[in-house]
Amino acid sequence: MLKGWISNFPVLSDKKRRTRRGIETAILHEFRSDSTMGLIIRSSSIHAAGCYTTTPITKGTRVVEYTGPLIDKDEADLRYENKPITYLFAIGDGAQVIDGHGTAMFINHSCDANCETEEIDGRIWITAIRDIAAGEELCYDYCLYDGDDDECPCTCGAKKCRGTMFSPEELARRKKLARNRDGKSAKVGRRKAFRKKAAPIKNYKAKEKKKPGSRKTAVKTTRSQSKNKSANKSARKPAKRRPG
Repeated sequence: MLKGWISNFPVLSDKKRRTRRGIETAILHEFRSDSTMGLIIRSSSIHAAGCYTTTPITKGTRVVEYTGPLIDKDEADLRYENKPITYLFAIGDGAQVIDGHGTAMFINHSCDANCETEEIDGRIWITAIRDIAAGEELCYDYCLYDGDDDECPCTCGAKKCRGTMFSPEELARRKKLARNRDGKSAKVGRRKAFRKKAAPIKNYKAKEKKKPGSRKTAVKTTRSQSKNKSANKSARKPAKRRPG
């Protein structure tokens, strides 16, 4: 039974078999460590590999802890600057993140999740928010933030899927930034058109190269963390008062 789920992985070329064996060994090790929880890792219709329960889980049960090395967010940005996949989870105010390494890192995102994440005494737990039947895939809302211009599309297939793994608060913040950029672009465009009629002015400015680690990496958060981050960012930029 332990090896039955391995057959669900896609067939790999000869060159990648060694990598596959390493992945299988790591996952089997994690499976044994959480075998009392009735969790297994196998292929998922949502994304790559997912985490499934072999036993029923009651609402309110702490299913598994999100574990891994604790690193600074700046170090995480540098470490995963050019990597498309990360398993980072924010702790507290987001200055530090967990670099996921364990069973919980395989739990996929869903906009219609059966679990949620909560931070308790500096530890992240995945908790069931409804009764979960044996054989179901575990999933929770990633509530991603940062990530620069990454889209992070969602493939959960839920009826009310919002199309992205970013939190609603992060989406609202991005829309606001986009509106501000569009407004500035329109103003700059009008000024340039006026200058062309009067006296053409060319100003060639070299593009600034981003320093290593300057690209922000998308990070998972709990729902409460996501709301707090949105409130904090709004507080940093008070609304401008209109004259009169």
